[in-house]
Amino acid sequence: MGFGHEQLDVYRLAIGYVAWVYQKAPVLKGIHRPARDQWLRASQSIPLNIAEGNGKTTVPDRRRYFEIARGSALECAAIQDVLVVGKALAEEESQVRKIDLDRIAAMLSRLGGRGYCVREDSGPYGFGKPEPEPDSDSDREGAGEWHPTSRCCVQK
Repeated sequence: MGFGHEQLDVYRLAIGYVAWVYQKAPVLKGIHRPARDQWLRASQSIPLNIAEGNGKTTVPDRRRYFEIARGSALECAAIQDVLVVGKALAEEESQVRKIDLDRIAAMLSRLGGRGYCVREDSGPYGFGKPEPEPDSDSDREGAGEWHPTSRCCVQK
């Protein structure tokens, strides 16, 4: 069964990133200790806020937690830059992991941004395509297009 957040791709990607940070952290000692501690906190913040946000029932609450998680992903990228400059992390390895951070940030932007929508199977609710507005004009700027596979209105 499991929790809802465990089924999110962004959560699984974030957990994989945290595992990598835990692997790298033990060798960061001395002058790198403050960056290590901040890196551990920031990396943990990503999946923790994803899980908490996914459990919220209102859109503004969900958005807030997803935005915090996204901020933590960006913070991790900056910490990696600090570690590269301090010769504690190889630039090539950092760049590979920044690809993951970029994906995490993009996924969280999508979840927390304007385009966020709840996706649900039609199941017992009989959910279908909504009725168009009486004065609907498909040429107007900013109009969305209905996508039945995503069950939401996506901006063109």
